[in-house]
Amino acid sequence: MVKRWVILGSLALVIALPFMLRPSAESVGSADDVLIIITPHNEAIRHEFGLAFAAWYEEQTGRSMAIDWRVIGGTSEIARFLAGEYTASFRYHWQRELNRPWDFQVQSAFLDGRLPDDAAETERQARAAFLASNVSSGIDLFFGGGPYDFIRQARMGTLVPMRVFTEHPQWFTKEVIPDGYAGETYWDAEHRWVGTVLSSYGMIFNRDVLALRGIDTPPRRWDDLKNPKLKGSVALTDPTKSGSIAKAFENVIQQQMQEELEKDPADEARAIRQGWAEGLRLLQLAAANARYFTDSSQKPPIDVAAGNCAVGMCIDFYGRQQVEAVRRRGVSERVNYVSPPGGSVSSVDPIGILRGAPNHEAAERFVEFVMSLDGQKIWNFEPGTPGGPRHFALRRLPVRRDFYTREWADFRSDPDEEPYAAGEQLIYRPEWTSYLFREMSFVVRVMGFDVHAELTAAWKTIIDAGMPPEAMAVLQDMSAIDYDTVRGTVKQVIGSRDKARELQLAKELGNHFRRQYAEAARIARESSLN
Repeated sequence: MVKRWVILGSLALVIALPFMLRPSAESVGSADDVLIIITPHNEAIRHEFGLAFAAWYEEQTGRSMAIDWRVIGGTSEIARFLAGEYTASFRYHWQRELNRPWDFQVQSAFLDGRLPDDAAETERQARAAFLASNVSSGIDLFFGGGPYDFIRQARMGTLVPMRVFTEHPQWFTKEVIPDGYAGETYWDAEHRWVGTVLSSYGMIFNRDVLALRGIDTPPRRWDDLKNPKLKGSVALTDPTKSGSIAKAFENVIQQQMQEELEKDPADEARAIRQGWAEGLRLLQLAAANARYFTDSSQKPPIDVAAGNCAVGMCIDFYGRQQVEAVRRRGVSERVNYVSPPGGSVSSVDPIGILRGAPNHEAAERFVEFVMSLDGQKIWNFEPGTPGGPRHFALRRLPVRRDFYTREWADFRSDPDEEPYAAGEQLIYRPEWTSYLFREMSFVVRVMGFDVHAELTAAWKTIIDAGMPPEAMAVLQDMSAIDYDTVRGTVKQVIGSRDKARELQLAKELGNHFRRQYAEAARIARESSLN
């Protein structure tokens, strides 16, 4: 009976914890000031930064602060939400305040950061009116996610310059926060966003599940995801739903491009195209081994820790947090995380103030706090240490170089991590793939997720047949989505923002890969009979 009550009590605590940690409506309503933040960050980050900023803000201003967190999903969902809110807000401004007629031209142009010089006069007027306005989405800050989404928001004009750059210019130097590192950009040249914390990418793995599948050596490189013994035991996230995992997939492709370039440094064009194909082949086999494609990038680390999968691709801090959670339960080294050598960049999770922020002054203060050393400590200090978080070790790596000093080593969750130290790191070449980020996510989803049943069936047949090379060649034929096709036809469709055309292309490519996978399986079956 006592055991039953303990189990029920523990279950009740797990269910109640998110509600206990979330600020109540009453606390938001009773605070002197309120800040509205939209974010993909998890509950632990929101909780710790909410507490720390409220204390800092009251010390600075003598006023109480409450944060109204808006959590609607990943960065893709946030981008769609913001576009909808700004469209509604600008439409009201355009029709009611400027007395102009609303039409499709205006709607398609006012957020277009790449509006051509020869655009229609109405389109140019709509764009200029939006950039001169203070129309609002009802949100103050966009906090967290990858730089790709912030670059897009800045280009559209939904992010505005922040005063932290002019009030603290000493922070934005190569000694503290460089403008970039290893090919990655760390803050916007026009000061509309700034990276707050570093992210890299890798794999979380479960040694017990690997052993059950006859794998004695833990994964170390992205290539290890192709191991046929992992069939049905890899956890992956849909890259069109998660910016962080899309970035991880881009890292896989960039590493293949760089390895090809090392073979013949004089022929970069060949290396880019061959590396693109090799990267897609690697991701295809990882998808063939996948148990699922989830919408949430937080699910794979949880499933690997629980023993439901052997390996999962994830962002570094999700992996480290899950490893820590397992170790807190006294389960030793069963679960661990690795970032493939030379296979991951250190990109940033930015923050930016949104146009028309209803609480603009508070938003400026929050950015200042997050970029200060007081705010940076929250990311990687142990709970309960001086200046650290109160309850949760966030296990993130701050963007400020001056954080990594010996005097704080004893307070840090990851004292051995030195992201700015020389080492084996992927040097990001944005000119190779950054302009194909959405298109890459689209083709990976189509070839791996949309036709997952056909892919896994063909893969099983090929494995059972002893991996005949002729079947593998057909399975891994990437001519339908080669580099030039994706930057041509696919980019044209995705860039058109015509959902009907995108769905039609997905259907055509999906049918192509269904036929291709069926043919690969047929060849494998015939090979096994000979």
